Amino acid sequence: EVFTMFSNSVTNGGKTTLAERLKKMLPNCDIISQDDFFKPESEVETDERGFKLYDALDALYMDEMVTKIHNWIRSPASSGVVTEEPQSACDNQNSIYILIVEGFLLYNYEPLNELWNRRYFLTLPYEECKRRRSTRVYQPADTPGYFDGHVWPMYLKYKNELEENASMQVVYLDGTKSQEELLSYVYSDIIQELNKLRE
Repeated sequence: EVFTMFSNSVTNGGKTTLAERLKKMLPNCDIISQDDFFKPESEVETDERGFKLYDALDALYMDEMVTKIHNWIRSPASSGVVTEEPQSACDNQNSIYILIVEGFLLYNYEPLNELWNRRYFLTLPYEECKRRRSTRVYQPADTPGYFDGHVWPMYLKYKNELEENASMQVVYLDGTKSQEELLSYVYSDIIQELNKLRE
């Protein structure tokens, strides 16, 4: 059996760190990161202000990402990253493999919507998000005004779309809380969900 979840977040919300720490704590767990599917800079659209539109689905090879996720779900044990081998054939039938998909534009992408057992969304207030963004080095580097002109408006747009979708069940997480607090909460929540699956 497969348990899939995604960790979605505003830029620099802490989703990658959270996902990596969860992977170390959970058996049979793997991560697929949306950041691995960005198109090269030359293929990313530029708007009339000269901003590269990275915070949009068109900036990503989403078909490749969907294929990778489906392949993992079909055969998780052959993914090469299983952290806990089943003890016997009997145990094998009861094993649950966990896939964490982490990214920033996952919740509103229709081909993936039916896959998730659990959805988490890390939020940050504007000032904290901008502060964290300023401490990171990006390739290509952020141009002046890029955060206010593209990154933050796109985050608000997608977050609003998510909130307006009443059928989408999402667990919102406060990204200003400590990593330990977030990790403890999400880990406990996942364990509860896994126990339901086993029942």
